[in-house]
Amino acid sequence: MEWFTAPEYWQGRLIFQRGLAVVYALAFLTAALQFRALLGERGMLPVPRYLARTPFRRSPSLFHLHYSDRFYAVLAWSGAVLAVAIALGAADLVPLWASMLLWLVLWVLYLSIVNVGQTWYSFGWESLLLEAGFLAIFLGNDTVAPPLLVLFAARWLLFRVEFGAGLIKMRGDRCWRDLTCLYYHHETQPMPGPLSWFFHHLPRPLHRAEVAANHFAQLVVPFGLFTPQPVASVAACIIIATQLWLVFSGNFAWLNWVTLLLATTAIDTRTYAVLPAAPPVSAPPVWFIGAVLAYIALVTVLSFGPLTNLLSSRQAMNASFDPLHLVNTYGAFGSITRVRQEIVIEGTDDTHLTGDTTWREYEFKGKPGDPRYRPRQWAPYHLRLDWLMWFAALSPSYARGWALPLFARLLRNDPDTLRLLRHCPFPDTPPHYLRARLYEYHFSTPHELFHERIWWRRTLVGEFLPPLTREQVKRR
Repeated sequence: MEWFTAPEYWQGRLIFQRGLAVVYALAFLTAALQFRALLGERGMLPVPRYLARTPFRRSPSLFHLHYSDRFYAVLAWSGAVLAVAIALGAADLVPLWASMLLWLVLWVLYLSIVNVGQTWYSFGWESLLLEAGFLAIFLGNDTVAPPLLVLFAARWLLFRVEFGAGLIKMRGDRCWRDLTCLYYHHETQPMPGPLSWFFHHLPRPLHRAEVAANHFAQLVVPFGLFTPQPVASVAACIIIATQLWLVFSGNFAWLNWVTLLLATTAIDTRTYAVLPAAPPVSAPPVWFIGAVLAYIALVTVLSFGPLTNLLSSRQAMNASFDPLHLVNTYGAFGSITRVRQEIVIEGTDDTHLTGDTTWREYEFKGKPGDPRYRPRQWAPYHLRLDWLMWFAALSPSYARGWALPLFARLLRNDPDTLRLLRHCPFPDTPPHYLRARLYEYHFSTPHELFHERIWWRRTLVGEFLPPLTREQVKRR
């Protein structure tokens, strides 16, 4: 079966599957710890309400069979435990069919969460995890060598991620073409990390070099994945290096990690050998060959939509063409915001508002708030509310449906909602009024950081939501 298997990619498969299992575990952990406030029966966008208006064929999910907060928690925590077990090697200790079943269960559980996640799960890395997770089912385990066709399917996925991102940039904001986007991006990205301030203050010629290198990595290098070795391995290593650069410069959930894990499947053992030699394997069973060929045929058919999208001048970004998220299209930051705006939520326990009313701020874990608070590294963990707050600051339409429910929950000190925050200024009794104001944020200068210890400068822009009481929120 030399045409079917590629034993020289055993290490790449091992790194990819174990790493992907870790990402799965973090994704399930994110779901388990955040869902009650976001999606629970009394959440901002309740799953039962969504299920009542959405048929199964549009959003296949186990929750169509039954939903309760307890069932959601059991599903999420079960997924996390199973993912950890696979990361520790469980899938390599069982027969091939059982290994595939374990990966299939992981995929079904996470698909069930994504397909009821609504706005909170509308990001490209959800589809990427599901597509990569479905691919992992057919990579086999230690009992067989990696199937060559599935490894090429992984490269096709990686190509779409990288090339799609490169095309959306060249077709989008002019600053990508004149190499100036990084004058703004590190400061205005959704959730800056601890090194973003330093990346922002790099010399502008280096920013331009970064953009040029990004275009090379996304528009040229992906074609190298389909060339003979060692060129394919070199291309994969370049992609890994650029993804690590993105990891250090911001917080993008598990997007970069899944991308670099996919790249490891294109590196063969003749390029690097940091792990023990491949274990002895047997010939792949006929049923496994049939399953792999059926998977490749499915990917081939479903690739028509993403390929057409790549070639279109109206390229869509991060779109799924089927409710199972099997073959998707990807892309990020087709346009760059030049100015960062942030929503700051404030409360007061005064029952009558005057010019002397004291307002106190709520602090989020990841998004900028207090100018003295240093941005933290959260990725690959994902703070869903913080990310949506960034989008809401761009346009109130992004907050339609959940902004007032968020206010309502804060006005009663809902414990599940407060756990999503870093600091609540009213720990004992809830505030009487809440308001939301819009600020313009800029990174501080080096002098301000090292002498005044502030990471941000901010200027009031205006009102996002007026002062509201709990009763007023209900009436709206």
